[in-house]
Amino acid sequence: MAKKTLDELPMKGKRVLVRVDFNVPLDDSLNVTDDRRIRMALPTIRCAIDAGARVILMSHLGRPKGGPDPQFSLKPTAARLAELLERDVTFAPDCVGPEVEKLVTALTNGEVLVLENLRFHEGEEKNDPAFAASLRRLADIYVNDAFGTAHRKHASTYGVPALMPQGTRVIGFLIEKELKFLGEALNNPVRPFVAVLCGVKVSDKIAVIENLLAKVDRLLIGGAMAYVFMVARGQKVGKSKVEREVEKKDGTRKDIIAVARKLLERIEASKKEVLFPVDHVAAKAFAADTETEVQDPDIKDGWIGLDIGPETTELFREKLADAKTVVWNGPMGVFEMVAFADGSRAICETLAHVARQGTVVVGGGDTAAAVEKFGLAEQMTHISTGGGASLEFLEGKPFETIEILDDA
Repeated sequence: MAKKTLDELPMKGKRVLVRVDFNVPLDDSLNVTDDRRIRMALPTIRCAIDAGARVILMSHLGRPKGGPDPQFSLKPTAARLAELLERDVTFAPDCVGPEVEKLVTALTNGEVLVLENLRFHEGEEKNDPAFAASLRRLADIYVNDAFGTAHRKHASTYGVPALMPQGTRVIGFLIEKELKFLGEALNNPVRPFVAVLCGVKVSDKIAVIENLLAKVDRLLIGGAMAYVFMVARGQKVGKSKVEREVEKKDGTRKDIIAVARKLLERIEASKKEVLFPVDHVAAKAFAADTETEVQDPDIKDGWIGLDIGPETTELFREKLADAKTVVWNGPMGVFEMVAFADGSRAICETLAHVARQGTVVVGGGDTAAAVEKFGLAEQMTHISTGGGASLEFLEGKPFETIEILDDA
């Protein structure tokens, strides 16, 4: 998807409405505790400022219910953005309406306005035409730079650009980067191409596995989703967390173990090199100070698998050593606890070495948090800002919110 970027448009004096992803964590005092998503949007914001645009930023934060809620206000993100930009940033008390339109009209060239949480209005997630029209009135140019919500057809991501004239709907530099690295990994990888899929839910990654099987040279599967495949093979997993079924949209239940059995059949038929854990760090309880033990190949009754074991760690490191392209989505274990962080840390360190001569794309969400925790974020080629969005991209799904924008 080669799309036009905002630097290709004249912006001086124009109202540039940018959909950013400022959905960042806040502490009890409503201070931003992780500003990575704000920092990732800075190149796009600075480009518009330097071009003399009147910059209006819109985003959601969290999942507020039933209207405005102070704990989900974007005001703290506006304050943090002002610190990062080292300039004043105005904050609007709402995202639509006469008062907001007055603030937009009052902007001068190079000034920045952050709108209040889009999800304080139910029209955002419903892609309500009237709500989209209210946002569109604020813009001469529309920019989507929120990859984390690019898989959602909301008013701010689809309704607004649908109302904009051709030649005024572009992507920002963050989405450009996401499309470049994820797209090249999927469609034109330097080989060997290795995918590392972990995490808790197999249901989230079924289509990803199916799509990647045809593309990768190797597939490494870890985390709690490996226990689903163990059950499907008839192995013992003790009290480990296993996703056994999931509710479908029609209210019926899908048997995830049955799905895993079919996937194992497809994996075997593919003749691709797919590896699962051969040992596990198991614990008596889900706690930081509990009794632990390395167990293989099964997990004993009464024990919980919380990380890959040392033999698996070395096996996975060996299979990653010669990789030239790696996509990693999902931590190997409960990395937040020191006793169960070794697997994720070892894979992270290995990928830092791979990235020196190859391409390593790290999925968003918990995977990004793990890389940040181990202090290796700067050594990765690219860390995606979209957990669910990166998964859907890896599935090969089209993003209508990006397709609707102007082609390069």
